[in-house]
Amino acid sequence: MPTDRARRGAAVEAAAERLLCEAGLTVLDRNVNFRGGELDRVMDDGGTVVFVEVRYRARADFGGAAASVDTRKQQRLVLAAQLYLQAHPALCNQPCRFDVVQASGDPPRLQWLRDAFRLDG
Repeated sequence: MPTDRARRGAAVEAAAERLLCEAGLTVLDRNVNFRGGELDRVMDDGGTVVFVEVRYRARADFGGAAASVDTRKQQRLVLAAQLYLQAHPALCNQPCRFDVVQASGDPPRLQWLRDAFRLDG
């Protein structure tokens, strides 16, 4: 049986997906696990592969949910994205970006951060 935290996480991820789909993105994959990292959503935005990290914090203290996507987390997301692209060679030549959807509060308020970080720092 899922915990309250797991249920809330799934609900926030579903809400984030709806937000992105309403903006015209399409889902390629959900909750893809690789050694060392998980991709919450992989989406297509007009030919750009978008790796989406969904973060929830009940309170916005200490920079909120997006601040928790620190350098170490970014490195894990990049590694997972590289492994995803290796497993899907048809996508290898498409441009890619990393977005974060942060949610805070109860009920959660969503904020989409396009191109939240880049490989070059």
